[in-house]
Amino acid sequence: MSLVITDECINCDVCEPECPNEAIYQGEEIYEIDPDKCTECVGHYDEPQCQQVCPVDCIPLDPNNSETKDQLVAKYEKLTGETYAE
Repeated sequence: MSLVITDECINCDVCEPECPNEAIYQGEEIYEIDPDKCTECVGHYDEPQCQQVCPVDCIPLDPNNSETKDQLVAKYEKLTGETYAE
């Protein structure tokens, strides 16, 4: 699944620079995540970095964008042009 930022976001600006895929951007009211770019940090880190730095824990899995690990790996490879290595 990709991740989603809920309306509990306080616009603290810490998540955006942590995203290796540049999937996080400032929306009209709060930060948002582009599901086409979010790989949950698969290929980059062991855990989603935005979740690690969020002070209010407002970045859960997006139930509307369910993806398997294989799908996340394929997205990582498409976005980076690199082969996934565990």
